[in-house]
Amino acid sequence: MSALRVADVHINRAGLPVIRGVSLVVEPGSVSVLLGTNGSGKTTLLEGLSGITPIAGGAIELHCEAIHGLRPGLRARKGLAHVEQGRTVFRTLTTDENLRAASREADLAAAYALFPELERRKDVRAGLLSGGEQQMLVIARALLTRPKTIMIDEMSAGLAPVIVGRLMSAVRRLAEQGQAVLLVEQFAALALSIGDRAYVLRRGRLVYDGPCAALAQSHDLLHRLYLGDSSASQT
Repeated sequence: MSALRVADVHINRAGLPVIRGVSLVVEPGSVSVLLGTNGSGKTTLLEGLSGITPIAGGAIELHCEAIHGLRPGLRARKGLAHVEQGRTVFRTLTTDENLRAASREADLAAAYALFPELERRKDVRAGLLSGGEQQMLVIARALLTRPKTIMIDEMSAGLAPVIVGRLMSAVRRLAEQGQAVLLVEQFAALALSIGDRAYVLRRGRLVYDGPCAALAQSHDLLHRLYLGDSSASQT
């Protein structure tokens, strides 16, 4: 059973099409990587899936249950977590308090097991954490809601390569623990190295749907997909 299934989704902004007939699947225990240049529609697609932006057509299913008619909060309660860009934390609260804000009944042990760095900083106000620590915090906070699928948008933005590598390892570990992950990422090579299935979005349309390994082994193919060589399209 797929954790998340997206079928022929269309999204408009200001009356103009941005996402055009996108279909994709995210399986439990796997990382699906969504790639594309800036402006290709990646963030808009995630916002449509989580309900921040309305879709103009198509269907979204979470564990075979249609959720495209639900408000964002209801989609979240059904098990769809969305880690948006920007690393939004409660800056005046401590790390520990930020995590407890996700759920009063949350067991923080799993969060600290995934990111031991946070446990060492649990009494530090979130506004004083580094960018990497803040990104760990927002991912851990989302996981404490026990999602069926977690969508992570550009978690590496503005971070040092060593921190990006640490976050990528954590995402891979989540999949190995059974979590379904949809990862939007600017560092294509790193994302493909920890992903299972890859999608490439160009001008709001999918131009690649296939194994991460196959795409990672062909830099020329990825380059052509990004630049728009129609002969490179593959499903």
